[in-house]
Amino acid sequence: MCSTWFRWRPVKLTFKDLTDSALVCNDYNSNFRRSTLVPIHEAKRSTYLIFTNISKKASKHFVISSKSISTQDLKPRPANSSPLTPLGFLERAATIYGDSPSIIYGDTTYTWSDTHRRCLQLASSLSSIGIQRGHIVSVISPNTPPMYELHFAVPMAGAILNTINTRLDARTISILLSHSESKLIFVDQAFCALIQDALALFPPETKRPMLVLIADDAAAEESSSSCIMIDNDFVDSYEEMIRKGDSDFRWIRPVSEWDPIVLNYTSGTTSSPKGVVQCHRGIFIITLDVLLEWEVTKQSVYLWTLPMFHGNGWSLTWGMAAVGGTNICVRKFDAALIYTLIRRHHVTHLCGAPVVLNMLTNSPTNRPFDWPVKILTCGAPPPSEVLLRTESLGFDVTHGYGLTETAGPVVFCSWKAEWNQLSTTERARLKSRQGVRTVAMTAVDVVDQKTGESVKRDGVSIGEIVLRGGSIMLGYLKDRDATTKSMTDEGWFFSGDVGVMHPDGYLEIKDRLKDVIISGGENLSSVEVESVLYMNPSVNEAAVVARPDEFWGETPCAFVSLREGLAQKPTEKEIIEHCREKLPRFMVPKTVVFMTELPKTSTGKIQKYLLREMGMSMGHAKHPRWEEKK
Repeated sequence: MCSTWFRWRPVKLTFKDLTDSALVCNDYNSNFRRSTLVPIHEAKRSTYLIFTNISKKASKHFVISSKSISTQDLKPRPANSSPLTPLGFLERAATIYGDSPSIIYGDTTYTWSDTHRRCLQLASSLSSIGIQRGHIVSVISPNTPPMYELHFAVPMAGAILNTINTRLDARTISILLSHSESKLIFVDQAFCALIQDALALFPPETKRPMLVLIADDAAAEESSSSCIMIDNDFVDSYEEMIRKGDSDFRWIRPVSEWDPIVLNYTSGTTSSPKGVVQCHRGIFIITLDVLLEWEVTKQSVYLWTLPMFHGNGWSLTWGMAAVGGTNICVRKFDAALIYTLIRRHHVTHLCGAPVVLNMLTNSPTNRPFDWPVKILTCGAPPPSEVLLRTESLGFDVTHGYGLTETAGPVVFCSWKAEWNQLSTTERARLKSRQGVRTVAMTAVDVVDQKTGESVKRDGVSIGEIVLRGGSIMLGYLKDRDATTKSMTDEGWFFSGDVGVMHPDGYLEIKDRLKDVIISGGENLSSVEVESVLYMNPSVNEAAVVARPDEFWGETPCAFVSLREGLAQKPTEKEIIEHCREKLPRFMVPKTVVFMTELPKTSTGKIQKYLLREMGMSMGHAKHPRWEEKK
């Protein structure tokens, strides 16, 4: 800034051929002290701006044309339009973090150089046995090094990775394998019998996929069943394919960033899983988006409590390569083991559905940590009581929202510093909301299901959650109708989730569309009732569904599992009274069913469709009208 102020002299700038828009002119590197904003649509003739405090020498007439620069020679070229893909993260990690640990699994440790080499060799072997661009390659395995490596090796061979839910039954797996036309299946030895049963259900004329065995000594320890398939059923073993492969293999890059990279089937909470196809571009976007929002720094230590087959571990399989982090792999979730691994490896990050938080807080081995351990939870909305208990142990909980169709969480409850001054109860209430869109998600809204218009931002008006952004799926495999129905011409993906938008712009999920209970004409959120049930110190798990009612049409039916070691278990009447103290009467469960454990998917989501079937099978609830009107 010049230290000498000149006499105030006006300078006239004339703008020609301007479009109907507003014009702002600012120059922070000059002596301009004041500028005028002129709405162009109000101008009759040439528009000018007056600047003051300019030297006499600079005072003259300026004419600026609004015509845009020529773009004839400004276009995408090979140098600036390489397809986006997350596969390049691995090559970079090997260069920067080559000697740093990439995977730790029991007594086995690999470095990023090892992982890069192994993935190239495996991709080479896949190509040599006929796997080509666009082929589906499946894998059924818990969170092991091979499961992680396949997220790179399969698409490096040009193929599409399909991770299979390990808790599915043989019939469902058979249907998915047939639907996807899988060419090859990598089978962890603990699931040999399951895959054998699934393939036995194939029609005789249907060609079966090739099989590759993933041998693991730990599999025999966790299961009495061993791999009973004969050697002829397998074309090779996993480690043998790596040994045979070429470490100098030039991996097959996508022709277009819109090329498919993974095929994931929805979790089946609705009993009808669909094949979700994601492209290289979408996975690249969601991976960096999650790393940024969750503050995953370079060389973080990530514990795999979230199954990698669930949305590819919310895309953190590729994300940990991007930051050169360490993947701590574990075959199954065990709260005591998780606490041990966190302390042994100084874990910084882990993920899990709310049920995982609940299991961690109820573990007798839980002790507060000496450092903050970040935990990302998505799925069913976590009750504030569970959040309170989790954070009291030293976990820094981040709450997000996403679907298989978005490749991971695309809404986060981004925390504001001023919220730290609030009470613990209020902080938990705020954190139980899903939040705002991530940086790379274009838009998130809640719309009225009849009009399609945005609902009021009052935290009360309910509508369907819709999303728009680069990580939205390409579509459902072989299901054009479902794809068209979920992604409209207006540019929205309809999630099937019901929510509200608060005045501060933060989203809160209220329910799935199918889980809303209509009792006496009132729309009732099962999630709100479940949150109250979790406040009861005796309750371990809770889920609420509709049960037919002879008077109200539908009434809430609560399925509850209790904590272990209770000196005295609550009765149905006591649970109902607990809810009656905290809820409007129409929201209070009229039926309570105690279960040892609620049915869940492999990712910890309670399978409400099974509970709905149980509720329907109970028949109509009968309640005296005088009792309901009290």
